[in-house]
Amino acid sequence: MVDASRLPGATAAGLPAGVADLIGHTPLMRLSRYLGRDDIALYAKLEAFNPGGSAKDRPARHMVEQALVRGDITRDSTLVESSSGNMGIGLAQICRYHGIALICVVDVNAQAQNVAIMAALGARIHRVTEPLHGDFLAARMAAVEQIVAATPGAVWLNQYINRDNPGAHAIGAIAEIDAALDGALDTLFVATSSTGTAQGCRDYLAERGRSTRVIVVDAVGSTLFGGRAGKRFIPGMGAGREPGLARGQVFSRVVRVGDARCVAGCRRAAEREALLVGGSAGGVLEAVRGMANELAGQRVGVILHDSGTRYLDTIFDDGWVADTLGVSPEQIRAMIDDVHV
Repeated sequence: MVDASRLPGATAAGLPAGVADLIGHTPLMRLSRYLGRDDIALYAKLEAFNPGGSAKDRPARHMVEQALVRGDITRDSTLVESSSGNMGIGLAQICRYHGIALICVVDVNAQAQNVAIMAALGARIHRVTEPLHGDFLAARMAAVEQIVAATPGAVWLNQYINRDNPGAHAIGAIAEIDAALDGALDTLFVATSSTGTAQGCRDYLAERGRSTRVIVVDAVGSTLFGGRAGKRFIPGMGAGREPGLARGQVFSRVVRVGDARCVAGCRRAAEREALLVGGSAGGVLEAVRGMANELAGQRVGVILHDSGTRYLDTIFDDGWVADTLGVSPEQIRAMIDDVHV
């Protein structure tokens, strides 16, 4: 008799049947060295362990699969989406898995490696080279609208207003953190861009009656939460214009972090925890460090969206930091060592 479990395409019980099944259930790790003090229990959710390498794998899968279930799209559709990097990778991965065409609109600030990954997964890349009224996000969204209008069968899921974006996080990372810590989390820090992750986490905690504060970490130069638009060079955090999802959203606190401080956070994590984290994660960790005195005695969680391996030519390159941010290696060193953040 033939053993069916050994046939091509067969899978043993409990094993993933495909790459989509690997999304989620990422590690939660205690960071015992980053803060340089032992009166705060700091736990980091390492979303880089998703197969596409970031937290965006979760909403990418949820948005596509919910749209398939509703009949909003079919496998003959062409999806078009704007992304600064990680969402594009997540969508390229899940679209290739389901056999759906994808056009990803990026701008000149997107990491070259991220764009190459999207293309390797089968996405067609449309690159915006000029801002619209000084804003690249506005230019990307205008390009999406033009492509959808000109492409038969094209659909824009629109991560910036799609409720399945925060919905993915309400059943994702925060549920895993909450279960691992038995609901005993005092404060959660989340980087924000579309605000999907932060909303999903906040709503999950509120529905379960948790008293956890949700603090959003935004970029200096972001227009979110009444901020003033300015130059930003670290992708994955902040927005040049307020997305629909962000309107009217309220969180426990907003902490703004500059690009150079994000760089310092990434490098401090590498030095102290032997952990390579991405730009927004460096900003989140520095936001925690800046509030450390207020957080004494607490259990604190952070969601670290991606890995530093995609930022080796930028955040971890002294030349790029000096040329782009105007900050010297000595200044970054002083930020890393600063005990009064």
